[in-house]
Amino acid sequence: MKTAETKGGDELTEEQRTILKALSRAGAPCGAKEIAATTGLESKLITSCLTTLKKTGLIDSPVRCKYTLTPTGRALL
Repeated sequence: MKTAETKGGDELTEEQRTILKALSRAGAPCGAKEIAATTGLESKLITSCLTTLKKTGLIDSPVRCKYTLTPTGRALL
């Protein structure tokens, strides 16, 4: 799995970066199913990545089961 450095030195996987890009293009909070439809990634992988991205502060969940980028997440793109 390819990775990229984040500002804090943590590594971002290729899948996590793909999810961040999908959220950026969405323009509105979206759920795992919408992300799966646009990225082609498996739902289980997306759910796992979303949990990690939320814990690291790169995404937020303003509405239950819907996700959007934080300013920190947007800065990585």
